[in-house]
Amino acid sequence: MRRVALGTSGLDAPNVVLGVMRIQEMSDDAVRELVRTARDAGIDFFDHADIYGDPLHGCERRFAEALRLTPSERDEITIQTKCGIVTEPWGFDFSYEHIIESVEGSLRALDTDRIDVLLLHRPDALVEPDEVARAFDELAASGKVLKFGVSNHTPGQIELLKKSVSQPIVANQVQLSITHSPIVAQGLAANMQGVEQSASLDLGIVDYCRLHDITIQAWSPFQAGFFTGVFLDSPEYPELNAAIDRLAAKYDVPPIAIATAWITRHPAGMQVVLGTTTPERVAGAAQGSDIPLTRSEWYELVRAAGYLVP
Repeated sequence: MRRVALGTSGLDAPNVVLGVMRIQEMSDDAVRELVRTARDAGIDFFDHADIYGDPLHGCERRFAEALRLTPSERDEITIQTKCGIVTEPWGFDFSYEHIIESVEGSLRALDTDRIDVLLLHRPDALVEPDEVARAFDELAASGKVLKFGVSNHTPGQIELLKKSVSQPIVANQVQLSITHSPIVAQGLAANMQGVEQSASLDLGIVDYCRLHDITIQAWSPFQAGFFTGVFLDSPEYPELNAAIDRLAAKYDVPPIAIATAWITRHPAGMQVVLGTTTPERVAGAAQGSDIPLTRSEWYELVRAAGYLVP
């Protein structure tokens, strides 16, 4: 498992992460097998959010109940969680009160004394950067949160937070897969008139994060679109799957490893956030951590996914 720096945090992290948003209904044994498979593959970084599960903090609680980590076992892993989404009614809340309340709930649910990384989950249009800064300062001073980041934020939204927030933003978790990659594909078609792909939808997230040492975390790395199903083995992507299968045979790995490798090959040092609850898929995806795809292979997958490579 190749490891990367998590922003400027000083934290050494695997470039494949296990997301646990679907574990609430799993048995203790099933959760333990999933985590054990991840650990055996070199994954010691686990991604949560307060809204994963029902009621709130449900998956965080299930994780803690199933694993019952000793203090030394807790020290061996990195726990990341997110806050800011409100479910009833649906909306977003980056107020001081909500951030503090959410973190306290996560600490109780996870049965831990600290969150290693806290991300702000989807932008709040009503954000007051001073309130975020007040919450972050309090959480950092108390040792309840060690590092801070964001999710699904544009460069401008990050800059607005940085107006008041003094802690480094170490990560930005965004949707990215071979077939859902406007943050990568736009730059290939820059300044091409009449080409939809040339339109900037994110103000240059990838370049911005690289310039400012913010680690990109790719969620839904195998989804064709926004929760529209996976592209692997999908009849809608015959050319892409043929290319993936050929590369999987070349590198002697399962196809899911090639889908992972397309992201980890990028020089930005991205992390792939897995969402599967199937141990075999976790182990297979982890094999893509350090596959040395050539430039021609990487661009072949871009073209096969339907993007323009001029």
